[in-house]
Amino acid sequence: MGIGGKKIADSRGQMTIELAAALPALLAIALLAANALTFFGQCAVFDRVAHQAVRVHAAAPAYNQGSSATCALVEADVRQALGGANVDVSVACSAAGRDLERYTATLSFSPTLFGYGLRSHVFGVQMPHLTHVTEYVVDSYKPGVII
Repeated sequence: MGIGGKKIADSRGQMTIELAAALPALLAIALLAANALTFFGQCAVFDRVAHQAVRVHAAAPAYNQGSSATCALVEADVRQALGGANVDVSVACSAAGRDLERYTATLSFSPTLFGYGLRSHVFGVQMPHLTHVTEYVVDSYKPGVII
């Protein structure tokens, strides 16, 4: 006999059933947390590297270097720094006023299954791509000035 007059054998297996019911939810929470932390880490690197690349390539462009060539250089630097298969980087340039150019860098992050590829649809639910955008405005006639 156990405590309260119940047999100990009656509660055998209860913990196994509870674990089987809770395990999928725990794995989903772990997957979300891992992807969120990876995304936040990539955003931190992206912000720092994008600012540095715009400062180097756009604030003091080479002679006859157009904005499209500058965007390509900035994008190449950011891609090289991130180096992930599940991230995509794009850089665009637009006019922001008198002699000012706005460089908009966009990071697109696709969730993974703890580092392995994840399908874009799981059980009919589309897995969204997370995006992070940062902008820098540069004065093209004052080398080195970022506004």
